[in-house]
Amino acid sequence: MEKTYQLSVDEKYSFKLTSDEVNKLDEISYTKFSESEKQNISHILHNEKSFSVELLEENFIDRSYTVKVNGKTYKVSVETPLDQLISEMGLSLGNDSVEDMIYAPMPGIILEVNVSKDDEVKQGDFLCVLEAMKMENALTSPRDGVIKAVNITKGDTVDKGKLLIEFKEND
Repeated sequence: MEKTYQLSVDEKYSFKLTSDEVNKLDEISYTKFSESEKQNISHILHNEKSFSVELLEENFIDRSYTVKVNGKTYKVSVETPLDQLISEMGLSLGNDSVEDMIYAPMPGIILEVNVSKDDEVKQGDFLCVLEAMKMENALTSPRDGVIKAVNITKGDTVDKGKLLIEFKEND
């Protein structure tokens, strides 16, 4: 099955590009070194036209890039087929996701519990401290909310995956 990617350029232009179209591009890439910098440059032939493309910035997590094409700079974001499906379903990933439960990321001992039932917390507030392998791991709130339940007390030994703290659901 052919994959289709959705590209947005400077948040003004949007187009789709299939994996077959990408594979048909005639590209030569090289790295140019100067005293002050290293440049990754590609020359692409498409429809008998030559394009010089330089990658200036890249953010793999957000799939956003700043590229220079024939001397002009563009901001490009790419949606994979999975990103498009998630968006069509009205869901989201990453920082926009809602977390209602905090689980132990590893086995350890609870050194501190900083919240109680019905406490209001803000994103980033310290919820508890878990000691694992002689290191203290402060677990923070992933979102603003109200605590529904605290399933741990100071001194508890917990296994990886144990439910520690629950939030009341957001409306």
